[in-house]
Amino acid sequence: MDGLGFDDASKKEIQAALVQGQRQAQAHSQLLAFTSMCWDKLKHFFSDSSFTSHPFNRCITGTPGSRFARGEEACIANCIERFVDSSEYLLGMVQRQQQLQQTQKS
Repeated sequence: MDGLGFDDASKKEIQAALVQGQRQAQAHSQLLAFTSMCWDKLKHFFSDSSFTSHPFNRCITGTPGSRFARGEEACIANCIERFVDSSEYLLGMVQRQQQLQQTQKS
């Protein structure tokens, strides 16, 4: 036991949870970096001030108007699809890691 009263099994479990949290944070950070490559100036189309804090960099290249240009619309649709695909992939990866940890505990 250590000074806090944790036995070795508890320490291992806490360490595994910390590693899992770090992996999830890293995956989330990578996902945000990926999606930030897709957007720019989209915030000008929305009045929601919370939306303006997101990093948008690529699809919208012209001056905002009442509609997106054809290329901008296609770029945004593609980025959203990639975001969804990436989110689903990362969620599956995290779920598989959790299942693996559960089977290792058993």
